[in-house]
Amino acid sequence: MDVTGSIHDLVLRALDEDIGSGDVTASALLNERETGSARAIAKSPLVVAGLDVFKDVFVTLDGAAEIHTSHQDGDKLEEGEEIASVTGVFRSLLMAERVALNFLQRMSGIATLTRAFVKEVAGTEVHILDTRKTTPGMRILEKYAVRVGGGLNHRFGLYGGAMIKENHIAAVGGIAVAVEKVKRSIPPTLKVELEVKNILEVKEALNAKVDIIMLDNMTSGDMRDAVAMIAGKALVEASGNVTLSNVREIARTGVDFISIGALTHSAPAADISLLVDLLRSQ
Repeated sequence: MDVTGSIHDLVLRALDEDIGSGDVTASALLNERETGSARAIAKSPLVVAGLDVFKDVFVTLDGAAEIHTSHQDGDKLEEGEEIASVTGVFRSLLMAERVALNFLQRMSGIATLTRAFVKEVAGTEVHILDTRKTTPGMRILEKYAVRVGGGLNHRFGLYGGAMIKENHIAAVGGIAVAVEKVKRSIPPTLKVELEVKNILEVKEALNAKVDIIMLDNMTSGDMRDAVAMIAGKALVEASGNVTLSNVREIARTGVDFISIGALTHSAPAADISLLVDLLRSQ
């Protein structure tokens, strides 16, 4: 992962938010000549994601800091395994600790949950997708973490494709008029996706000749009926109330994609600790 541009800006903003005018505690206890090291340890099994961001936090505060790891994003680690070690100015290490862990824990948590969903649908042809239900300002990192976990990204933002949802349909008075207006306004190279709630709306979607039909909060039985009705005339996406306990059942209905907001809005942070080694004075 390339830590440049907007990603580095996120690191700078996070550090400014946390440090502000200065770290009162570390500045009172340590000077800029004392060096030390620390190790990031997985406290539970996880899929690591965000190593470059983790490194960038430390290097931003101490340009001479050295970060070593034998892992890369996407690796599965067990409880007790070392994720990375950091050596540098001790005061800077302590100032960077929380921000670096926040990024690493958040991103690894998303990658870990995504990997669990991908594992549940193994052997089917279904792809796991994320949504736009991300932390404001963190979307680029959270969607990257989904990819690390083996999922695919849905559109990155509203500009990424035409997706006609329930409120759009309500605003213009129906599916047919909504699809017609969108098709008239966008380049022919863009796909049109339509959200439907029942079999009747599936029929309307087929009549409107959309590219992707999203089955929103439908039962598995209705999904199977919808897939049979669509019969390859459009790609099919399932969405709504997807859990690890029901995702395989949904996959077996024959849909092409399953989008899961929980990948980013409800993933628990991975349990990671930074253990400090002995201080060395210079």
